[in-house]
Amino acid sequence: MKILSKRVRIAAALAAAAMFSLPALAHHGWSWTQDGFFELTGIITEIYIGNPHATLDVDVEGAIWRVELAPPARTMAAGFTDEVVKKGDEVTAIGNRSRDETERRMKAVRIMVNGKTYDVYPDRVPPS
Repeated sequence: MKILSKRVRIAAALAAAAMFSLPALAHHGWSWTQDGFFELTGIITEIYIGNPHATLDVDVEGAIWRVELAPPARTMAAGFTDEVVKKGDEVTAIGNRSRDETERRMKAVRIMVNGKTYDVYPDRVPPS
């Protein structure tokens, strides 16, 4: 068996990394969301504050919605941590809904829970 040159191995590794990172890149950002703001109110059923971004699962009249927040560092910098929220809390999320209207998913810029407001994307918050 012929040993591959260092350049070929590096090129193969870069190609593999690019192939696996493309779905992640497509998932992030705002291109998958509708223009205009969307508001959702319901009961938190699941909380995840971790990579690649924090999420809440929210029960809205029996339908579970996925509410995506910012990456964990940015979400926690806004003051939204697993210490200020728990399953069963009512939450209102303001942000952008998925372009696919069959998908119960949104990306939140503002979260309101327990009388507090958390702007996880303050530069995108709608004017009051």
